[in-house]
Amino acid sequence: MQIDLHSELTFKNSFLFPIQNSLARREVLLGAALVLLPLVGWLLNMGHRIEMVHKMHHRQPAWPSWNNYGRLLKSGTMTFLGMIYYYLPGAVLLAVSYRHRAWLLFPAVALLFLATIAIPGYMTHYCRDLDAREIFEPVRAFSRVLEGDQLYWKAWAIALSAFVLSFAGLLALGIGFLVTSVWFWQVAGFGFASVFTQRFSLAEEKQDR
Repeated sequence: MQIDLHSELTFKNSFLFPIQNSLARREVLLGAALVLLPLVGWLLNMGHRIEMVHKMHHRQPAWPSWNNYGRLLKSGTMTFLGMIYYYLPGAVLLAVSYRHRAWLLFPAVALLFLATIAIPGYMTHYCRDLDAREIFEPVRAFSRVLEGDQLYWKAWAIALSAFVLSFAGLLALGIGFLVTSVWFWQVAGFGFASVFTQRFSLAEEKQDR
């Protein structure tokens, strides 16, 4: 691996990370194929990104990571439940504002925004030990985001840029978007994992089990 979690967080490194070698590119293509499985494919891809970071925290190559589907599905499901947990208060307020109290729209949007900002604050720490207790701690997650400082917002800029670029896949008869969307999620995952791994020295402090 030429680009890993110790590499400088740049647009170039982030964009190249998921496709830096032939094995990585094959795993992107496999992820794209699995996306065709409703929900399960998305959860497996989430678990795959977690597994890649987990391996790098253990000082192992990120690939291959499509090799323990049960664990990938479990990790993807756990982090997805965490996303529901973070978004639920804002979603409930949004529903109430739509039906009964229009003035609740503003706090609902604020809560949804804060949830979006906080979620990366638990993802990388969960990757390190696959400990579900890291997920359901919103205050801790948000405090980590604040400690991420400017590098955290750079990761957001990289992720949003990759998101926009991923729509170029629609030009390949739409099917290409399956590939570019998986590439985008891996770019985003790498960017945020780089921030929190370096900021909290997660790889250095990892104690192998």
